[in-house]
Amino acid sequence: MPPSFGRRSLLLGMLGGAAALSLSACGAPPLTVPDVAATGRARSGARMRIARPAASAAETLDPASALSAYEYLGALYNRVVRLDRDGEVVADLATDWSSNADATVWTFRLRDGVRFHDGAPLTARDVRYTFGHISDPDVGSPQAGPLAIVEEVVAVDTLTVRFVLSTPNAEFPSLLTAYQCYVIPEDSAETIGRTGIGTGPFVLERFTAAGAGAVRANDDHFAGRPALDGIDFFSIQDATARVNALLAGQVDLLAQTNLDNPTARVVAGSAGTTVARIANAQWYTMPMLATSEEYADPDVRRAMRLVYDPTAVLDTALQGEGSPGWDNPVPPHLSAWTEVERPYDPDEARSLLRRAGREGFSTRLYTSSYDPNFTAIATAYAEQAAQAGIDLRITNVAAESYYTQVWMAQPLMVSYWFTGRPVDQLLNQIFRSGSSYNESAWANESFDALLDAARADTNDDTRREKYRDAQRMIVEDGACLTPVFGDRLVGLSEEVVGYDEYGFEMDYLALGLRGNA
Repeated sequence: MPPSFGRRSLLLGMLGGAAALSLSACGAPPLTVPDVAATGRARSGARMRIARPAASAAETLDPASALSAYEYLGALYNRVVRLDRDGEVVADLATDWSSNADATVWTFRLRDGVRFHDGAPLTARDVRYTFGHISDPDVGSPQAGPLAIVEEVVAVDTLTVRFVLSTPNAEFPSLLTAYQCYVIPEDSAETIGRTGIGTGPFVLERFTAAGAGAVRANDDHFAGRPALDGIDFFSIQDATARVNALLAGQVDLLAQTNLDNPTARVVAGSAGTTVARIANAQWYTMPMLATSEEYADPDVRRAMRLVYDPTAVLDTALQGEGSPGWDNPVPPHLSAWTEVERPYDPDEARSLLRRAGREGFSTRLYTSSYDPNFTAIATAYAEQAAQAGIDLRITNVAAESYYTQVWMAQPLMVSYWFTGRPVDQLLNQIFRSGSSYNESAWANESFDALLDAARADTNDDTRREKYRDAQRMIVEDGACLTPVFGDRLVGLSEEVVGYDEYGFEMDYLALGLRGNA
């Protein structure tokens, strides 16, 4: 049986005139949200107002950069290929692609007639230039590591581009779906951060780093004109201020703002606003730094897994809005996901800690207001760990310094990723030994060899089984807990139609404001 929990009282004060709302963590009824994509037809001539978190003054429209203005990217650019909701690779700028027998050479055929916003035609030379730009060490792109296997990019002819790899990779097209891989014009590195010239459904009107900006509809987009005439972006740092702006009718949609459950209920219950749900969009993690004194011992890491029941964390911290993770980092909607048997056994956890000489140990568990669910997840986990004698002292850190001073520096913290990564990139980028995004610093040579074998396997069924074996290894030996996959709750005006999102990427073509009945 799961351990019992004290009932947390969650109180949200008045937001934009909404009445105060008090909820029990486990006692509230399920949050019901509408199918926003089906609520009406978009009207012509509309401009949408989107509020986003304020970013660094070094923010840029260069998609390859680690400081890219994320909300603009899907509006301004396209990729060679993209992912669908099931995590499968589908066409974008390329219409078809193929590989040689051992998956070391991949050839893509581009759409004919696609033009950049300045009127220049898209060619294979632009694609070649884009990936040379991503791999430039001076750019420091987060996608440079996963694409390090690319030895050469060849513009075979005007609309054919070929990638030559140093090692086989049957999943290579999925690496081109990352949002750093939006295609930019040849020789644009010096200006792309300001101009935003791409092939996307919107054209840049203005942009201020960490400030306001706007885009207008691209009448010449290859997939058709977007429903909106334009979008105005506003940067609002404080999450409560963003919600207040929505409730006051000053903005129509909150981008990259994951509402906690009580706030979502206020928004859903207020006149003129509602909430959209993106199922399992947030992958919440608790990385244990495997190089630290606390978690170098595999027995201690296993005890930290066995000591808690993810379903209890889901019910208590997220009020059931999501899915239990059971320490498998692959989200359950991906086709490569497999159910891994991971027991909940606090007695065995105590035994492992005794064997490691760590019974009743005390350490800090870091959290932050960076995400509204971090502290609730930390509290729910710590309450269960206490029943095995583990004293986790919850330590809050300012949001602006959380990912610069705590991430990959402190032994235990709450973190998150979005779930839009394909399985090969997820496993290689976040769990392979030495990866720059390996937040737990876990290193396992057998795991790395299994990933290499999966990439070299051109049989879809046996390759997928290797990825499933990799998930089992993470659950058994890894240093990263996955308590839950949380639904992302997005605040928006009741006038919004056509809202859809995969990962953190909106469907900018369908997004609109409701027309007259």
